[in-house]
Amino acid sequence: MDMLQYPSEPILPEDLPTDAASGRPAPSVRHSAPDDLDYCHSPGNRLYLSSRHRRLDATALGQLALRLPGFILSLVTVVLAALLLDFSWGVPFWVPTLLWLASGALVFHHPTEDLFARHALKLRYPLPGELARLEPVWREVSGRAGIDGSRYRLWVEDSDDLNAFAAAGHIVGVTRFALERLSSAQLAAVLAHELGHHTGGHSWSGLLGYWYALPGRAACRAGRAVLVRAVAATRRTSRLLAAVLTVGILIMAFGPGTALLALPLLLLALPYAMAALSRRAELRADRHAASLGFAPMLVEALQSMESGVTLSSGASLPPASERRGIRPGPLSYLLDSHPDYATRLHHLRSYLEPPR
Repeated sequence: MDMLQYPSEPILPEDLPTDAASGRPAPSVRHSAPDDLDYCHSPGNRLYLSSRHRRLDATALGQLALRLPGFILSLVTVVLAALLLDFSWGVPFWVPTLLWLASGALVFHHPTEDLFARHALKLRYPLPGELARLEPVWREVSGRAGIDGSRYRLWVEDSDDLNAFAAAGHIVGVTRFALERLSSAQLAAVLAHELGHHTGGHSWSGLLGYWYALPGRAACRAGRAVLVRAVAATRRTSRLLAAVLTVGILIMAFGPGTALLALPLLLLALPYAMAALSRRAELRADRHAASLGFAPMLVEALQSMESGVTLSSGASLPPASERRGIRPGPLSYLLDSHPDYATRLHHLRSYLEPPR
């Protein structure tokens, strides 16, 4: 039996009390909340909403720090392109530079997030029946966290995979399969985990770092293409000339010889550092869900995702490591963005022990 009990009749949006100003469901009213999972209320039976529901934890700061070299490269690329526009068309170079720097705010812009969710993440709005199931569970999760859940937008991915994710500034997504197969308690635990990514700053800092690294990545791809073409062209005439040209381009691109020695090591270590921070972010999100009282339900959901669950068609999902495409090998774990189940269970163990 589900640990979250809801009425047999679905709760439709028109049945929910609304705020007179916004027309949205009032976040301070409790609707069909389970008896065994209580909201945190302030005096007067009103839901306490934290004034600061976002923060930037050490994991998010580490992600931004690792993205700093890519940001600097992108900034140089944008400034050079802006100077070219200034020279060619008379556009002040600081205008496109400032526009690019300000574009990061789009991570928190709801219309832009909607476009990103629809076209980049391939998500859709929940159907009425899906929304009727998601909204009460989301209210319970956000209520326990003391957060206004209406700030976030719930999305659904048409996928036969058991998964959920947080993205940008307000996106909380869940797969259709998870909606169909998880109990209400397990679904609440998964949503609490994703809320932990938002409150810890993991989702927006990761997307922000990726966005600001795009111009630098484009410049690297263009430089690599030019280098490959130059080497291919000179190989026919002189291998020595090709070697000199390659070394010259590397020196111009990356500075003195001492930097050339350290740069390959840094580039090789960067994916492992990013993966380590990603695993740390998952553990922090697990801890957030557990601190809200969802540790047992989260363990059940993790077991389903790790061991594989049976589809309605009779087929079975492969284990999570295989679904993420991790190749077997001694270094495969170091490049995995998620900790293995044993590690996550170990960190959740203290929340599973009965109080003394």
